[in-house]
Amino acid sequence: MDRIERILSLLKEYPNDSFLEHALALEYIKLGEGNKAKNIFLNLLERDPAYIGTYYHLAKLLENSGLPGEAVNWYKRGMMEAEKQNNMKTYHELESALEDLTDEFTG
Repeated sequence: MDRIERILSLLKEYPNDSFLEHALALEYIKLGEGNKAKNIFLNLLERDPAYIGTYYHLAKLLENSGLPGEAVNWYKRGMMEAEKQNNMKTYHELESALEDLTDEFTG
């Protein structure tokens, strides 16, 4: 059984497990199936906006898909959530990624 099949099997048992959903999306990214990953990330964050690791991966996926405006939005939303959770490490990681992206446009 491959990784995606295992994760899907576990999601049948634990349908609202944010870690499993996040892991599934990352597996789809590895396979070049960005649209599937994007939809999973969006559904995950709609259901569990506190799962802050997903903001970075969604924004990076959008950035790499040629959607920098959407990426900026998700980096900022992740920063707000990280600040709300007082998770300054994640806040600064998102902030750095956002600065790198915006430097591409201004530099």
